[in-house]
Amino acid sequence: MPRRNDQISLQLKEHPRWGGRREGAGRKRSATSAAPHRCRPGFTSLPAHVTLKIRPGIPSLRTKRVVREIERSFAKGCTRPGFRLAHYSLQRNHVHLMVEARNREALGRGMKAIGGRLARAVNRVCERSGAVFADRYHLHVLKTPREVRAALRYVLLNARKHAQRLAGRVRLDPASSSRWFDGWNPQALKRATRDDEGSPSAPSVARARTWLLKVGWRRHGLLDPADVPG
Repeated sequence: MPRRNDQISLQLKEHPRWGGRREGAGRKRSATSAAPHRCRPGFTSLPAHVTLKIRPGIPSLRTKRVVREIERSFAKGCTRPGFRLAHYSLQRNHVHLMVEARNREALGRGMKAIGGRLARAVNRVCERSGAVFADRYHLHVLKTPREVRAALRYVLLNARKHAQRLAGRVRLDPASSSRWFDGWNPQALKRATRDDEGSPSAPSVARARTWLLKVGWRRHGLLDPADVPG
């Protein structure tokens, strides 16, 4: 009869293929971080509202010298392949941008370029070096005409939202792209004043190309420069 060979089984400890969830794992969160590190939403040829926060200690972005330097910098780099800066407003410690991007990759490259231009402009005027932004940018992709109109109203009239005393005066915000915006109500625009002194001859923003940002939002009415966004 054939002999039976008894195999000896070895009890080997199985090693996990990955580290798993454990305390202290992953990228460390900075003390000033407000925007979580999540994947950016994917999109194709849609406008988006982007907010950038400035580090504490940096002078207000609404000083005239800073505004003019940023305008000149934006005028030279408001377009790049697959990305366009369409509107913006500069507030004391944050920036609102409305951009168009072909896809997520074009958005990332475009924001890196625009953010670099903005930071270098601030550092040149303030005679400083180092980081300017406090955190990652916050992104809101705009998918409907109503969303786009609300974002335009919020961005271009943001200074009126933050103003302590409006005193009944209607003025196009000189620290924004308001002067190049063609979506104001013509009758309301007659009552508004503007300050273009020292502005670059070339627009600091690019013309919108997406249907939503160029045409679609107008279905819900043109903007009034006297309005105050909530």
